[in-house]
Amino acid sequence: MANRLIKKIEFKGKIVLATGLHIGGTNSSLQIGGIDKGVIRNPLNNQPFIPGSSIKGKLRSLLEISIGIIKEKDNFNGPADTGISADLFGNASGKEKQKASRLIVRDCELLDAEGLLEKTEIPYTEGKTEVVIDRITSAANPRQIERVPAGARFNLNMVLNVFEQDGNEQELLEALFKSLELLKDDYLGGNGSRGYGQVRIHLDRISEKSTDGYYGSQDASPVDITGNYRER
Repeated sequence: MANRLIKKIEFKGKIVLATGLHIGGTNSSLQIGGIDKGVIRNPLNNQPFIPGSSIKGKLRSLLEISIGIIKEKDNFNGPADTGISADLFGNASGKEKQKASRLIVRDCELLDAEGLLEKTEIPYTEGKTEVVIDRITSAANPRQIERVPAGARFNLNMVLNVFEQDGNEQELLEALFKSLELLKDDYLGGNGSRGYGQVRIHLDRISEKSTDGYYGSQDASPVDITGNYRER
């Protein structure tokens, strides 16, 4: 019997940067004295964004580290094939049958872009100078890393698909909330041990929509269920 999709639970909110964020992109050109490591940008408007894949990968790795279900193979610590992490984020292969991801994480677009543009030296970003010190000669080797500055805000949109035969909707939700809490106390992007990437996450609205609504058998409007959950 096919495992029928019965509902979609949507999470809308914001990500606020507490410290500068660097998620690397491809530098189209390098100039002497210029930025050594640029951030990823939307090619249509040149605005930095947070890829959904970066958020989803970080949520998964933090969840798996916290419960100790990392897969060890060929000297590589990869994503787990089983357990609640595989149930929520999916698995590509493994001893059990393949599982599709239940969680969709959209790319996060920059909010208040024009206001940020007026305050930054580089369009929407800052250049942070860091120095590598030669341990023998004490010679300094400076480099410039591009960051989205603290205070910038991004939208957050995630969708959790719930299937008829899953039977663990509450467990999936709790795992997702736990992952978000872990992310708040960790970092997003690169160079986190040097202070980058601390974020605050605000969930403004949680709503659910039954798949029956897509076929006209009931009201298709999403139902606000934010009040069912404590402030997160």
